[in-house]
Amino acid sequence: MEAMIRPLESGNEFLEVEIMIDSGTAVEAVLIESSEQAPQQARSWVADVFASRRLGDDYTARTVITELVTNAYRHTDTKAIPVRLVLENGYFVVEVEDRSDVAPVLHGEDGTAESGRGLLMVALLADDWGVRELDGGGKVTWARLHG
Repeated sequence: MEAMIRPLESGNEFLEVEIMIDSGTAVEAVLIESSEQAPQQARSWVADVFASRRLGDDYTARTVITELVTNAYRHTDTKAIPVRLVLENGYFVVEVEDRSDVAPVLHGEDGTAESGRGLLMVALLADDWGVRELDGGGKVTWARLHG
C-alpha cells in the first residue's frame, strides 16, 4: 500500500490523504473542521479530487457530499469531520464520519418543509446509501455513485 499525505490547499491545519491500495482501489480523504463552512469545503475538495484525477462530471458527488457533511455539522457534536472518496470498480463511494450513534432519518417528500430533504436527495442521486456503525461509537454515512 502506498500513502501520500499533503496539506490542504486552503491552508488550514487539516490534512488531505491519498491512499493507493494494490487492488486498484484508491481512497482520498480529508479532515474538515465542523463549521458553517464545512459543506462548502467538502464540496470544493471533492471537485478538486475529480479534477486532479480527471474523473469527469462531479455534480452528483458534490451534491451528495454537501448533504452528508451538512448533516454531520448540523446534527452531531463532531469537531472534525473525516470525509473519504473511495474509487473502486467503476463506483465512487462518498463516506462522511461523525461521532453520533444516532442514525440519520430519511423523510418522505413534503413540499412545505423548510428542511429535511437532504437524505431524500442523496437516496435519489445515489445507486445505494447507508450507515455503518463504528467500533467505539459514531458512524459512517456513505453513498455509492456510479462513475
